Amino acid sequence: MTDKRVLIITYYWPPSGGSGVQRWLKFVKYLPLFGWQPYVFTPENPSFDIKDESLLNDVPVEAEVIKLPIWEPYKIFNWLSSRVSRKEKKSVPVDSLAPNKRTFFQRLSAWIRANLFIPDPRIFWIRPSVKFLHDFLIEKKITTIITTGPPHSMHLIGFWLKKKNPALHWIADFRDPWTEWGLWEKLGVGKLAMQRHRNLEQKVLTAANVVVSVTPHYIKRFEALSGRPAVLLTNGFDEDDFIVINYIKPQKFTIRHIGIVNEQRDPVPFMEAFQQLLVEHAEFGEQTVIEFVGEVYQPFKDYVHDRTSLHNHVRFTGNVSHRKVMECYGSTSLLLLILTGYRDPHGFFPGKLFEYIATGVPVLGIGPVVGDAATVLHQAGTGVMAESNDLAGIKASLLKYFKEWKSNPNPIVEKRNVSAYSRKVITERLVSYLK
Repeated sequence: MTDKRVLIITYYWPPSGGSGVQRWLKFVKYLPLFGWQPYVFTPENPSFDIKDESLLNDVPVEAEVIKLPIWEPYKIFNWLSSRVSRKEKKSVPVDSLAPNKRTFFQRLSAWIRANLFIPDPRIFWIRPSVKFLHDFLIEKKITTIITTGPPHSMHLIGFWLKKKNPALHWIADFRDPWTEWGLWEKLGVGKLAMQRHRNLEQKVLTAANVVVSVTPHYIKRFEALSGRPAVLLTNGFDEDDFIVINYIKPQKFTIRHIGIVNEQRDPVPFMEAFQQLLVEHAEFGEQTVIEFVGEVYQPFKDYVHDRTSLHNHVRFTGNVSHRKVMECYGSTSLLLLILTGYRDPHGFFPGKLFEYIATGVPVLGIGPVVGDAATVLHQAGTGVMAESNDLAGIKASLLKYFKEWKSNPNPIVEKRNVSAYSRKVITERLVSYLK
């Protein structure tokens, strides 16, 4: 057994699904390749909406996964909500932040979450985790730890472990911003609570040996907040996942959006252009479908339902396994990337962007034409961005890709050199910061 050992503290771990789990699952998968023994510390009974058993296949045999029970107040919220409404409600529904769509208990839960459970409802896991891990690290002779958030309670576990043992080498990985997160206002966070969040964020940014984040814009913001350098380790794609893809030309021009649709990923501006093109170009209307693969919030479903012209063109598939997502790529004519609705859309790119560009399937992004996502697409040469208010530009791009699809008897797949975003390559870069 190697003497290079690292502990990863993460809330999300298989069978939890979604993009939040895949970042560190893939790092853990490839760490043994570079001589590191990964230990993963995660809750035994977490609350999550998306389940994907197929991701368990990526957990390497070298990894030791340690689980500790967690108590979360969402369980009380579920019980109260079901008592009042006489039916079960999910703890964190995808549209729980949608204005005018929330129940009383959803609004109350959001306010409590932002103002009383600081930094988040997993706060009750901090003390027992620190108590357990302090001895565990000594027993296993582990001197390097990594915390990944959100939830940012994971960082506070790292903070207190570092406090107890200053010799620990601690890497704090931010998959999203903390105090500059775009949804605080909608949660109803108060001034006193926000100040508490800022204080905790500063403690983490100051105490961690290395601060990591996922986009160039986030790096700039964390450097501004901390006054110290931060490290960019983007998300990426795993070559092993692409084995199942069989590229075929679908019978209809098939546009697919993979992942969650909510007010931060709002397809309505794109759909406005799409509806206009259905009227203006009959052949496009006859041969085009859009499929949303993943969880979609109710306001957007209502938007589609209220427009009969869309009924024969839009499909909602719901959550599927990551393996199934990979299979979907093979029969896709155009991949849709939505950045409309983000607080800082120029500085954000979702994890799926890297799988998108690795497929070789054309990508149409709706968002800033100058920004982090636009840069990745331009460098990869696999797609274009169009501003959300540029309906003419969106329609022109759609028509261009439609005509290429129609005139080509084979699926349009242009594989480019995007190896810099390989999970294996990014893991090698991570290893350079381990001690």
